[in-house]
Amino acid sequence: MAESPDALLLDGEIEIEGRMPWSSNVTLLVRLHGAEGGTGRAIYKPHAGERPLWDFPDGLYLREVAAFELSRALGWDLVPATVLRRDAPHGPGSLQRFVDAEFDEHYFTLFEDEELHPQLRRICLFDLLANNTDRKGGHCLLDADRHIWAIDNGLSFHREFKLRTVIWEFGGEPIPDELLEDVRRLHDDGAPPELALLLDPFERDALAARAAAVLAEPCFPVDPTGRRYPWPLV
Repeated sequence: MAESPDALLLDGEIEIEGRMPWSSNVTLLVRLHGAEGGTGRAIYKPHAGERPLWDFPDGLYLREVAAFELSRALGWDLVPATVLRRDAPHGPGSLQRFVDAEFDEHYFTLFEDEELHPQLRRICLFDLLANNTDRKGGHCLLDADRHIWAIDNGLSFHREFKLRTVIWEFGGEPIPDELLEDVRRLHDDGAPPELALLLDPFERDALAARAAAVLAEPCFPVDPTGRRYPWPLV
């Protein structure tokens, strides 16, 4: 069962601790304070801190939330719990549970451990469904339980196919049946309201079409062009 947002994310008071380095848009580390004394940390991406992009609609923070809702709809614990907070210090934005990870690790080091391949295959398929255009190696975080989390999902769900990722090592392999069953459920039931409301009609149709394509040709994607990579790679 995929994780759900907790009370701290949904209602906790937000205290800004600082800005995260190497982010093209404003990305803030915050501490959350609960009404009953609990605390936690999260990543806050305010709408006001986004740079306009010529090839992507406004509102990347909503796509961060949509990625979590897709992960939850599939039953995959891939994206840390992420919510929309309209009452945040710098205006509306996404708030995502902070992952205390092994920050020296990234996709290219994680791939060396075959025991982690099932998790990486699942992220590969998730990115195909979400149409992720920016899956860098550093967006795969390994926590203390050896669970891999997929973060920085704002450049996803475009109505046009724009997949760009570093995860091509599984290309051409059959997709495991248990993952296909989850995709089939999403295809048959449709996007849940929590996800559908975050996408426009064309984006919802494109998501359904990608799910149908996966079921029709159940193999991991191949890049015959060699150009579907983000930059930088990590």
